[in-house]
Amino acid sequence: GAMGEAGVTRALEVIHKELDTSMAFCGHRNLNDVTRDILRVPKHFSGDWS
Repeated sequence: GAMGEAGVTRALEVIHKELDTSMAFCGHRNLNDVTRDILRVPKHFSGDWS
């Protein structure tokens, strides 16, 4: 909460802009269209996706 309400508002604006930019780089405009298919997964990844 640095800078109180204004700080939180600014942090959310930054997150929104970064998400918007990342989605544009992936060719998406809507979060509902985003799937795991756009992720680059390391060859030997054995993590749990659930």
